[in-house]
Amino acid sequence: MTAELQQAVAHYAHALDELNVPELEAVLTEDTTWTFTMPGQGVLGPVAGRAAVLDFIHDGHTAQTGRVRHHLGNVVVTPTDAVTAEVRAYLVQTRNTGESIQVISTGVHKFCLRRSDGGWRIAELTLTLDNAYQPHPGAPTRAGQTADLDRSPMAQRREAAP
Repeated sequence: MTAELQQAVAHYAHALDELNVPELEAVLTEDTTWTFTMPGQGVLGPVAGRAAVLDFIHDGHTAQTGRVRHHLGNVVVTPTDAVTAEVRAYLVQTRNTGESIQVISTGVHKFCLRRSDGGWRIAELTLTLDNAYQPHPGAPTRAGQTADLDRSPMAQRREAAP
């Protein structure tokens, strides 16, 4: 069971970095929720439902510059029962622009997974960042402006909502 849960989380990170929508769909439950805590911004989210999460991921990929990777380490698996489990992992998020490599955030992921016919899927993801999100200075945003270093993509999206 432990190896299967670790694989589900690893598949999530790879699919996220590659924007592999079919693999993301396979690893997320239909009712998945994502919640983020960022210093200086409080709790953002939850982003609720697989479709909303996939839209959020797509928006993040559209706005990013360089190659972003989510490195998960110190993975701890805690089975809850035969069909649910919790996985905790440290996050180190990097960006490679071709000119430089940066660590853009660190934090702790908590995944609540649920077993289904398709294997283990992420039902809930909670991310607590250690630092405020740091986009690449001058990175273009969806509206063509440069990135605001004081606000995360999620905060910018929330402010732009009707």
